Amino acid sequence: MNKTIGILAHVDAGKTTFSEQLLYHTNSIKKRGRVDHQSAFLDSHEIEKRRGITVFADQGMFEYEGSVYYLIDTPGHVDFSPEMERAIQVMDFAVIIISAVEGVEGHTETVWNLLKKHQVPVFFFINKTDRAGADASRVLEEIRSHLTEDVCDISSSLIDGGMTDELIEFIAERDEEVLEHYMDKGYESSLWLESLRRLIGSAHIFPCASGSALQDVGVKSFLEKLDLLTATHFDKDQAFAGRVYKVRYDEEGTRVTFIKALSGTLRVRDEVTYGEGNSEKITQIRRYNGKQYGQTDQACAGELFAVTGLTNTRIGDGVGALKERTVYDMVPALRSKVVFEAGVNTKDALRHFRLLEEEDPSLHVIWEERFQEIHLHVMGKIQLEVLEQMVLERFGLNVHFEQPEILYKETIETEVVGYGHFEPLRHYAEVHLKVEPAERNSGVNFESECHTDDLPVGLQNLVGQHIYERDHHGLLTGSPLTDVKITLLTGRAHNQHTHGGDFREATYRALRQGLEKAKNILLEPYYHFKIKVDIDHMGRVLSDIQAAYGRFDPPVTEGEKAVLTGLVPVATFMDYSAVLASFTQGKGRMNLTFAGYDRCHNEEEVIEHIGYDKTADPDYTSSSVFCAKGQSFTVKWEGAEERMHCL
Repeated sequence: MNKTIGILAHVDAGKTTFSEQLLYHTNSIKKRGRVDHQSAFLDSHEIEKRRGITVFADQGMFEYEGSVYYLIDTPGHVDFSPEMERAIQVMDFAVIIISAVEGVEGHTETVWNLLKKHQVPVFFFINKTDRAGADASRVLEEIRSHLTEDVCDISSSLIDGGMTDELIEFIAERDEEVLEHYMDKGYESSLWLESLRRLIGSAHIFPCASGSALQDVGVKSFLEKLDLLTATHFDKDQAFAGRVYKVRYDEEGTRVTFIKALSGTLRVRDEVTYGEGNSEKITQIRRYNGKQYGQTDQACAGELFAVTGLTNTRIGDGVGALKERTVYDMVPALRSKVVFEAGVNTKDALRHFRLLEEEDPSLHVIWEERFQEIHLHVMGKIQLEVLEQMVLERFGLNVHFEQPEILYKETIETEVVGYGHFEPLRHYAEVHLKVEPAERNSGVNFESECHTDDLPVGLQNLVGQHIYERDHHGLLTGSPLTDVKITLLTGRAHNQHTHGGDFREATYRALRQGLEKAKNILLEPYYHFKIKVDIDHMGRVLSDIQAAYGRFDPPVTEGEKAVLTGLVPVATFMDYSAVLASFTQGKGRMNLTFAGYDRCHNEEEVIEHIGYDKTADPDYTSSSVFCAKGQSFTVKWEGAEERMHCL
């Protein structure tokens, strides 16, 4: 049986140490490494060793009681959350590590919510019970109050397959068939165990154990129970289907695609389809254990493996029979410019950053042709520090990054119709687009209401392709346009004079002309916050939230604590954790999760600061190009509508 187990936690809860113990107890490694000694098997990158944190989601392998386990150790720092989320997509089960001293922390809730969204069954391990101030019982109650009431302690209630009365009743309360059996015939060990496995696998019950990974207390017992209570079901007889969860370039520069096989079997030299119609042959299949790997001739359902030969895979792609692509929630809200030493060829540097973008799509590398600049999307300052080291070690480039700035977006509040015409000599295309506001955080959506008598289906689809092919600049700051529905109303082509690119020009001009007539608004990213403090500190926190232009729900009290939730701009709150820790002496707890975009709290100030000139954007113009008497001429957006040919 193949099982993929993910290890997740808030930073410094002991994930990597716990993972090392599992590998050691199953003879996958001969010596247990330690993060603080820079000897951890799974933190194999020099950057991870120096910093003492996990940056990359690396995997180990071990065998136990006839099953093959693929162990994924994920980053715990919020700056590397996208890497953690990509790994979640291929987990069969997850283990959340929580410190017995610190308890449920901010990032723990983020991890829990992601796992819940993707319906990944979860085990809890309360770690560091050997430390002063540790209280596993208190942390178990925190799990019940902050994460789920359906958590059960299996440390002492499940021994050699036998259960205590408390666990027997806990399971019966959540399974009608078992409850009925209990009322009629009493407890039956095999039925209860099978029910527990099923309820865990369907994410209705969440087992919890405790111990100390550093002192090797409770880890082996946890592994025994994990093996007893988990099962996977993959069909090797179906057509091959898999999911790309990681892309890396190895030390020789070979592009390596990491895949989770969901069904069937893949063999070397098989040709597979992936992404948007790509089809290539597999040249190698590798099984990784840390940095080391061995080659094999085939990979089967349930396995994690890597292949070479696929040149255009993107993280999240389906492979083979799996067609749909994964969409990720953890997206950066900041943008930073790369600053180079004198003499560096920026085009060469851009090629290196494109490789990093393949490995981490959330970087969203942007090349500003006008200024010969490279910009990146990032989660935070720690990520930028790691990127500096990575670029130096891998590519020999000394770079640094400007202070990260907020990633803004733009939308409209009024419905408009935009017109675009492109008719220089021997070219022709006209497009009419209705642009209307859409639900917040819905992105850009396109549909066509154009009659095929006016424009063939192929050209209608081409207009849609041009709408989706890139982010379109808004008029206020040049930030990406979002939260709009764009409808193709009509258009026109010419049998002889319409050429490739004509409809791109007409589409862009129609969109821009529509924006000129609309009421445009600026959007900024928001956090959803959850803050827990002593009641004495509640007033200070509420005052700080208001000062940060946030809004909050009615406070909830839990004994001597107050729980505050609401929304607040990223720009005004990204550094608040340090402020909170200061006046609460480290006792206040805060969880921030990305909540999407909403109205910018200081729109005029931001517009002035960015200083975007909509008339000088080389990628966009709202004017149309017409032709008369063999001469082409440009008409500004105000006068273009009355000259359109389809009206």
